[in-house]
Amino acid sequence: MDGKSDVKDKRKMQYQKLRRYFIDDKDCREKDSSHQTQKDFVNDTLVFTPYLDHKLHNKIERWNKKKRWMKDPPEGKQFKSSHGHQNEKVQQQKEFRKKLDPFPGDAPVSQEKIKKYRRGKKLQSTKTRSKLESYKLIEKEERQSLAVIQSARSELLLQEEAGFLEVEEGEDITELTQYDIADVVDITSAQKFFELNLNEFGPYRVNYTRNGRFLLLGGAAGHIASIDWLTKKLLCEINVMETIHDAKWLHQETMFAVAQKQWTYIYDNQGIEIHCLKILDSVLRLEFLPYHFLLASSNSKGYLSYIDVSVGKKVAGISTGLGRLDVMCQNPNNAIICMGHPGGTVTMWSPNVKEPLVKMLCHRAGVRAIAVDHTGQYMVTSSIDRTMKIWDLRTYKIMQSYKLGGGGGHLAFSQRGLIAAGIGNIVEVYNDCINNTMTVPYMMHQLQSTVHGLQFCPYEDVLGVGHGAGFSSLIIPGAGEANYDALEANPFQTKKQRQEAEVKLLLEKIQPEMIHLDAGRIGQMDVKTYHENIEKLQVSRPNKIKFEPKYKMKGKSKGLHKEHRKKGVVEKEKTQFIRDKLKQKQRVDKEKEHTQSQTCGTKSVLDRFIKSAQ
Repeated sequence: MDGKSDVKDKRKMQYQKLRRYFIDDKDCREKDSSHQTQKDFVNDTLVFTPYLDHKLHNKIERWNKKKRWMKDPPEGKQFKSSHGHQNEKVQQQKEFRKKLDPFPGDAPVSQEKIKKYRRGKKLQSTKTRSKLESYKLIEKEERQSLAVIQSARSELLLQEEAGFLEVEEGEDITELTQYDIADVVDITSAQKFFELNLNEFGPYRVNYTRNGRFLLLGGAAGHIASIDWLTKKLLCEINVMETIHDAKWLHQETMFAVAQKQWTYIYDNQGIEIHCLKILDSVLRLEFLPYHFLLASSNSKGYLSYIDVSVGKKVAGISTGLGRLDVMCQNPNNAIICMGHPGGTVTMWSPNVKEPLVKMLCHRAGVRAIAVDHTGQYMVTSSIDRTMKIWDLRTYKIMQSYKLGGGGGHLAFSQRGLIAAGIGNIVEVYNDCINNTMTVPYMMHQLQSTVHGLQFCPYEDVLGVGHGAGFSSLIIPGAGEANYDALEANPFQTKKQRQEAEVKLLLEKIQPEMIHLDAGRIGQMDVKTYHENIEKLQVSRPNKIKFEPKYKMKGKSKGLHKEHRKKGVVEKEKTQFIRDKLKQKQRVDKEKEHTQSQTCGTKSVLDRFIKSAQ
């Protein structure tokens, strides 16, 4: 009975739902209340009263017809809603979905752009220790490849474009002066050309920060000034009352190092002395390695020193034995220090080796200036013999040789491959002179006095020149990168961003042991040393002993007892192996002593010096 009553309740609910859904008018409801429904559950069907059955049937037929028309309307007709207006929105959506995309998928990216942003070759996932590590490596490579494609695709969104200055036929580009360029360009660019007249404390050494926002000036007569050169705001200005040989920014614009007459000092951006590095005396040139936090210095006694400024510790000190070291620069790609010498040679140094890694004979006369581009592939040198040579550091072969009007005392590479040379009181800039031979410089500018320092401002088309009469900021179109990476160097960073960048640099600090001539070999395996270690392990380790104890009665063959017996046999074999090795070593030592005594003949008092030397 319970089962039948449940079926009846279900049928009643179904009927009530149908009646509410399909019967809307009052007349039907009134008639529905006056007529009684008939139920027949014999064949599991619900039988309505004749009037209601006909009414519901018509309603259901109309509703089904309406649904068919909505899904697939006949040709030339459109579905009309109950309100009487055409459902145009539904039709438009259907037509839009039916249209095929003429350019399916993501927009294609050229392989040249992808190659520009790619970072080396992919790693092989088959050489991992476990499947989990291989899956992780595959996911990492996929993320990197996606980042490369997105970087190449987002290049369209970059705001600035790089370009060089071009003139019409028959015009000489060298006749264009800085005043002509400043009159033509916009107001913001015109303000980048300015001159500071500082006649009393020159000549000046110049240095820009890594983001190109701040400028440091160091006069030979003791004047030091740090400037936000874009806004022309003076950060600090002091006079140390001592000769200054060089000045360099450290990892941030909050500190800078100054090589003074006797020692090297570190100041903050307010001009307050923080440290006095007495271990760096008589320094002539300074170079700061930002990723290693190393301050490299060369002095007048031929001594090269490395100081870790993050901990204040001396990392290395090398006596070159090559005389006065007043020509020095760094390779930004691998942090190798390059130095020029009076004999025409150029040497390359690392803090891990006491001897030069490379020694090149570049000129027949003394080297006056060196510069290396940011890719670490090309090096330019100038000499007293008025020659400027460009070298390929991958093959150490000469690419171009130019004859200058005088000895190039200072050289500088820009981010876009331009080369600036300071010849007396004239600054010459050369464009595309590495792969092609140029006969005329790209730009020229004459100063009031002799050039004493050159540097291109990063991410700006500006060349900073320090000379005896002060400082000059020159506009060089196409010199700097048009767009900057804010995660690497942000010229408009806030105080909070600067603090976070400093912490990140310290966390990602590279140890001095990682400095190598070939930066690509750091992640590779030293195959020779690996094979030697494997051979030593194979010789020093005894062979594996396969010993299975015999079965014994009375519980003596239990698991623990068997393991104890195995261990005893293995230990016994190991001790015997070690004894044999010691005996063999003693025998070899005796044979060496016997051969040495035969070669030496009669013993002498000086034999002890021979043994110590060996």
